[in-house]
Amino acid sequence: MSLKELLQELGEPVESPEEETFELFTQEFPSSLELGIIDPKAAVLDLTVAGRDLSIHQSPGVLSSNRAGGTTGAVIWKITPLFAEWISNSSSLTNPNPLFTSGILSSDSFVCELGCGISPIVALTLAPKISRYVLTDQPYVAKFVEQNIQENQSSITHRSSNSKGSHKKTKAGGGGGKRAGGPAASGGSGVSTAAGNGDGDGGKIHFAPLDWETDEVTPALTGRTSSQKSFDVVLACDCIYNEALIDPFVTACADLCRLREEDESEASSSAPCVCVIAQQLRDEEIFESWMTRFCKDFKAWRVPDHLLVEGLRSGSGFAVHIGVLKERVPVKVQNNPVEELAASAYAPLYV
Repeated sequence: MSLKELLQELGEPVESPEEETFELFTQEFPSSLELGIIDPKAAVLDLTVAGRDLSIHQSPGVLSSNRAGGTTGAVIWKITPLFAEWISNSSSLTNPNPLFTSGILSSDSFVCELGCGISPIVALTLAPKISRYVLTDQPYVAKFVEQNIQENQSSITHRSSNSKGSHKKTKAGGGGGKRAGGPAASGGSGVSTAAGNGDGDGGKIHFAPLDWETDEVTPALTGRTSSQKSFDVVLACDCIYNEALIDPFVTACADLCRLREEDESEASSSAPCVCVIAQQLRDEEIFESWMTRFCKDFKAWRVPDHLLVEGLRSGSGFAVHIGVLKERVPVKVQNNPVEELAASAYAPLYV
């Protein structure tokens, strides 16, 4: 795999969190975007995402409750289907995702998602194209993640004939929720299987409890049966909304990426782990605080419009950033990521 190819595609890195914030928040966003929830009242959402028909249970009751541990994850947010469509597009015929064209993502890749909540939409679309997908969140969501994965097993192998990314009908009654509460599948930071251990792509998806504020990131997150003890990509979708959680969130991102440094297994690639963050642009101060903190550990790039699906481009109200730990980015690359990468002493890492 080649980080060099990815950085060449991404172009210039973010040089100033303040300038990045100003540039993004001077755009006009669609008035229909509002807070960003697809349907806050539906107990079940039927969606077609990346050509796959999905039925996802959510919990409007928990969303409107005063639960101390948070409620935002109890429903599905508008950016999630768009991000899932973008991140899972490996087709060479239809504007493929640069993580696939550069080889960062492949059939051998391990991916970890932070803050998945009840929605395994990204996992269900990306897992068939990689080796292993680990969903993480607080332990009590495990039951509902499992329900949504189990009920959408067929979508992993049977693609829909409907158009990509369309939002279908919603159903009333029943349903679980992203932060709806319920028994955990396992405790600590051990890995529990949310999709079963049988053959097929469903067995590639696993859930691991991980609280950014209290849990330690360890190689066990990759799975007890795995010889690889690190991830190729760490991603998060719409997890940045609370300033108090910015530091633990970024710390978790960095710790997960640093597992690559400790992984001595033959299955592990020598290339750095790449961190992908997608979010709705809601609060200018919150975004700048996140960008400032993220840039302390990571060299960051905003994904340019020509590499994104239409719904994530400038003016959409969404943004996608890619980060690489600063210690894994050569000094010359930090200053000029395109022209001088090949000459760097670190270049063998990215071949």
